[in-house]
Amino acid sequence: MTLLETPTSTHNEAELQQKAKDHLWMAMARQSVMESGAGVPIIVRGEGHHIWDSKGKKYFDGLSGLFVVNVGHGRRRLAEAAAKQAEELAFFPTWSYAHPTAIELADRLAAEAPGDLNRVFFSSGGGEANETAFKLAKYFWKLQGRGTKHKVISRYIAYHGTPQGALAITGIPGMKEMFEPVTPGGFRVPNTNYYRAEESGYTGSPEGFGLWAANRIEEMIEFEGPETVAAVFLEPVQNSGGCFPPPPGYFQRVREICDKYDVLMVADEVITGFGRIGNTFASTTYDFVPDIITCAKGLTSGYAPAGATIVNERIYEPFKHGDTTFYHGYTWGGHPVSSAVALENLDIMAEEKLNERVRENSPIFRATLEKLKDLPIVGDVRGDGYFFGIELVKDKATKETFNDDESERLLRGFLSKALFDAGLYCRADDRGDPVVQLAPPLTIGPAEFDEIEGILRSVLSEAWTRL
Repeated sequence: MTLLETPTSTHNEAELQQKAKDHLWMAMARQSVMESGAGVPIIVRGEGHHIWDSKGKKYFDGLSGLFVVNVGHGRRRLAEAAAKQAEELAFFPTWSYAHPTAIELADRLAAEAPGDLNRVFFSSGGGEANETAFKLAKYFWKLQGRGTKHKVISRYIAYHGTPQGALAITGIPGMKEMFEPVTPGGFRVPNTNYYRAEESGYTGSPEGFGLWAANRIEEMIEFEGPETVAAVFLEPVQNSGGCFPPPPGYFQRVREICDKYDVLMVADEVITGFGRIGNTFASTTYDFVPDIITCAKGLTSGYAPAGATIVNERIYEPFKHGDTTFYHGYTWGGHPVSSAVALENLDIMAEEKLNERVRENSPIFRATLEKLKDLPIVGDVRGDGYFFGIELVKDKATKETFNDDESERLLRGFLSKALFDAGLYCRADDRGDPVVQLAPPLTIGPAEFDEIEGILRSVLSEAWTRL
């Protein structure tokens, strides 16, 4: 891998902290941390699977930034692709016009998407991609003379973005209550957390659980009325709550249900796309063909913002005729520089066989993390590809979890900082039960898995002694 030069940082730590305190409003973060004496971590550079802060300390990037930097930090080729495109054509919109890199990227994505998902609508991120899919689903049914089909179904604790429409699909009550009323029409069904299946009323095998969970979607469609349901939104591996993979047969049954009731099936691949689960799209990994795929993050490995909504020919067909227009779009959608970076990023993934690398190494990654199950605080290890969650418990025998106060002290009061101080950037999350999430760059292998496990073992062992 050819990396950018990474000189020692010349940033003034004190000045940066003061400017951040005075002016920076961070996303999804408590601004009160700005008032603390320690300030906030300021990351100034990256190389491979490592990042450095403004004080010169080195960390293992165990989350690929935010499930994004799939090919690793510091890739000169991606920086050069961006610079070359910016010199030639820095910007032009795809609003009634086109330019070569957007055309080539649309062609590339259509070729790699499953089935006849051949039409690509660009945005600048994942939330926008899901917002696009929600609006398009409703409009599609109106064009069919079936305007009552406007509701969408998603899963408990699932995160699909922060725009008003995407927020309606999101299944995390705490992220929505301050913005009520949100866009109407969102309904929830159980997720695929087999570790907690009994709490949802299911006892049985993983195969049976897949059918049970999928059938809850059918129940919801029937309860609300098929004539009112437009789409079902599902991540191939659900992120929020801690990496819930699909049980065997789950997506095949969901596909049957959607076909039976004429409901669009949307695969939210904002995280799972572009190698995270071992294929360009995880829909391919799990052998199902959705009607729509939404994607972002790993599309450019974070070197430029980009998102896309990829739809099948059935959905696109009404727009091929007359004056039918999808009045929707984003200024940065299909940005020339982002598109050029995405194309180069996909070339790197193909040349270095990163999908194959993930498929080969995923069982080793899982086995390495499962060693942590000998710790009393580790209840479950789950996920797929290079995307795993470790659920933390108070009692392994009963699967008793932590109450809100305990979770606050454990995750925010200790774990997040302790893991970072130990040299591992990852996510300690309690949007469901408390979990530690890992999604490292796809370039790492068994030696790095061992390094991650060692840091986790040390910090989680200490966390147990503090309970």
